[in-house]
Amino acid sequence: MSKLHFERHGSGPALILIHGWGLNGAVWQPVTELLAEHFSVYLVDLPGFGHSPAIEPLSLDGMVQAITAQVPERAIWLGWSLGGLVAKYAAIHQPQQVAGLITVASSAHFIAKSEWPGIQAKVLDGFASGLQQDFKKTLQQFLAIQAMGSDQAKQDIKLLRELLATRPLPQLSALEQGLALLQSQDLRDELAQISMPWLQLYGRSDALVPKAAMQQHAELHPAATQYLFASSSHAPFISEKQLFAEKVLGFARSIVV
Repeated sequence: MSKLHFERHGSGPALILIHGWGLNGAVWQPVTELLAEHFSVYLVDLPGFGHSPAIEPLSLDGMVQAITAQVPERAIWLGWSLGGLVAKYAAIHQPQQVAGLITVASSAHFIAKSEWPGIQAKVLDGFASGLQQDFKKTLQQFLAIQAMGSDQAKQDIKLLRELLATRPLPQLSALEQGLALLQSQDLRDELAQISMPWLQLYGRSDALVPKAAMQQHAELHPAATQYLFASSSHAPFISEKQLFAEKVLGFARSIVV
């Protein structure tokens, strides 16, 4: 298996940061310095994104295997959006690797169903069609949705676009398969298997993982801790970076000696 691209910053307990669909490890730049004061921060480019080679086919299991091959055991795994699915899968299937779990704007199942808040299926279908026509334009539209509703949406969108541009654009096959994972994966029945401490972070104005999903996740895993960022949409680590770092540090201090 080809090695993924990683960057490491700081020293201390290992903290693995896993980005979402369409982006790369550079998206964490706004909080990297804040977190590196307390952790060994590992920024990964998922397969086919940024500088990392693709894995065919792209799967949650394949991504977890590729990450665990290059990071310390007993790390804190922090996953955003699609990265949250990866982190949850690791917590369920490789629990010896995960000392603590943090998910950011991430759902056990992203598609809206009866009595399950999520993304309307037609929205992701539209992105899938857009990838075939103009994947760069589709990426830009997706970035705009991620910041929509935050207190500083224009600045957030601008920064997301700038961070994406610092590394190679994702490969089309990785975008297509990553989107298919968002459309198809459903970990709801497996959440009860998560045994380590879990912090779930949400944005009040998130259009992709609506705040209404908090209650359903609380019912599926009552032991998890939840927090809602009042001024954020889908990317609270950009909109409220100082508070985000404080929440991560507070959680880590409760589980890491």
